[in-house]
Amino acid sequence: MTAWRLLLLLVLAVTFVAPAHATRWSAGGQVGYNDGPGAFAYGMVSEFATGLPLALRLGAGYTSVAPGSALDARRVFINDATNGTPEKSAHRWDARLDMLYRLPFAGWDRFHALGGVRYLHHTSDFKFIGGNEFFNITSKQWGLGLGMDAMFAMGAKADFVMGGGLDYFFDANLTGHDTAYSPDGEHVNARAEYSYADADDAINQPSLEFRFMIGVNYRFGR
Repeated sequence: MTAWRLLLLLVLAVTFVAPAHATRWSAGGQVGYNDGPGAFAYGMVSEFATGLPLALRLGAGYTSVAPGSALDARRVFINDATNGTPEKSAHRWDARLDMLYRLPFAGWDRFHALGGVRYLHHTSDFKFIGGNEFFNITSKQWGLGLGMDAMFAMGAKADFVMGGGLDYFFDANLTGHDTAYSPDGEHVNARAEYSYADADDAINQPSLEFRFMIGVNYRFGR
């Protein structure tokens, strides 16, 4: 997490270096689709340099997603048994740091193009009821994202926000039940007949993900 801490320090540095009279703060929340139904909360700082049409937004989100194949996950990570009734679920926590560039478009003076880094923790849970097998598979991934946001004033302080984009996540270790499959082939307790690609196919680990969300942004101060 060292790299993520450095990004957080960048946000704090902008906050304390920026002139107090120029800086604008806002916070908000969004809901929508992010490879599944999800929610996102954030804080944003803008106008931290005179005449610079940029903002920094740091936030975190939660998404419920498809978990992958229970039977394939059991074969790849444990054994070939098929007894029990499979139950499965999956979710993701993600942190996002974006730089937003104000780009007036078609009369919207608060239209933004954005891009930034992502950090994600994915968990797929599997239960074989009656088969005495309960396990989860996790991965932690870095990624990059691009997108667009538009804000529409709803009053003196609040905005309606809608936006979307694409996020790309890099391959990462898939770990569960004392077994790990690595993209570089350095597996731990892996079954000899299976590869990283097999593990990746069994688990719905994110790769290229579409995102569309709507929400409310609240502006503090002036």
